[in-house]
Order: sequence, then structure tokens, then C-alpha cells
Amino acid sequence: MIGSSIAHYRITAKLGAVYRATDTKLGRDVAIKVLPDAFALDAERLARASRLR
Repeated sequence: MIGSSIAHYRITAKLGAVYRATDTKLGRDVAIKVLPDAFALDAERLARASRLR
């Protein structure tokens, strides 16, 4: 996954369960957390994760 892109984010490193990426539009570092499938299938967990933004 390192070196690949998600939308306008270029993945630069994996830090545990979080990826470090560069926002190519704004030119700054960001953190991207990829949720496990169990979260995506559980509406309550997904809502909780969405509020963390």
C-alpha cells in the first residue's frame, strides 16, 4: 500500500493501524485510518468512527 494513492492522498508510511499520507492538493501530511470490515458492517461502530473526524 505504501506508494499507492487513495483519491488525492499519497500513502507514505504505515504507523500501526494508521497510514501516513500526503494530501497532494494541500501539500501537507495527514493520517488515514482504514477501518476493519467488522466496523463497516456495524452501523453503530461506523457512526462512532465518523464522529471522530
